[in-house]
Amino acid sequence: MINTQPSVALLPIARLRGVCKRYRMGATDVRALHQVDLDVRPGEFTVIAGPSGSGKSTLLHLMGALDRPDQGQIEVAQQNLAGMSKNELAEFRAHRIGFVFQSFNLLPVLTALENVAYPMQLGSVPPAQRRERAMALLAAVGLAGKEAHKPSELSGGQRQRVAIARALANSPELLIADEPTANLDRKTGADIIDLLRQTQRRTGASVVFSSHDPAVLEAADTRVFIVDGEIERVEHVSKQEVTA
Repeated sequence: MINTQPSVALLPIARLRGVCKRYRMGATDVRALHQVDLDVRPGEFTVIAGPSGSGKSTLLHLMGALDRPDQGQIEVAQQNLAGMSKNELAEFRAHRIGFVFQSFNLLPVLTALENVAYPMQLGSVPPAQRRERAMALLAAVGLAGKEAHKPSELSGGQRQRVAIARALANSPELLIADEPTANLDRKTGADIIDLLRQTQRRTGASVVFSSHDPAVLEAADTRVFIVDGEIERVEHVSKQEVTA
């Protein structure tokens, strides 16, 4: 059962109003997003769905404070991103937002443990505490015993698990995953979806996941469909359907 109207009156973890973004590609002006209005409900698993080139990644990059819109307002965790300097945005990203990318983005010279601990090092967490939390996070994603392995010594699914553990290092309120199963086989991708779902339920973090994979849509609390840079529709899925 799908309800197209929100049933809870909670402040959104992310709120976008009139958001527009354009890019220059040579002599061509490309419209990536146009007049996007969107509320992302807190504590939910939200999937942004749409074909390649529809604006999914651009939307996530703006929501994650990796880029700025040309027009419109974006609030994340009740903070207006437009009012922040570059340094303030960097600090905000480091402590309030976690990122998981399809290309993993792990540092190849660091071990799994060091990759997970790195965001905490940037946040001036003491070494012993960094190590303890990194060990616990790797265990939580099923990688106990792999702490000393470098990315080249891990499978694609294992590298994505390290990336998820790293994204959780500073206990973010919002976890953004940009098609993290795109480079994985079907079974490994399904395992990653399950892991992200379990993480969301365990930590209470809000997860926003971009994909055009039907299996990902099945796991969602909310499905946001985007076409040609515009929100086509939003579906809020009943708890019975999600858990069925």
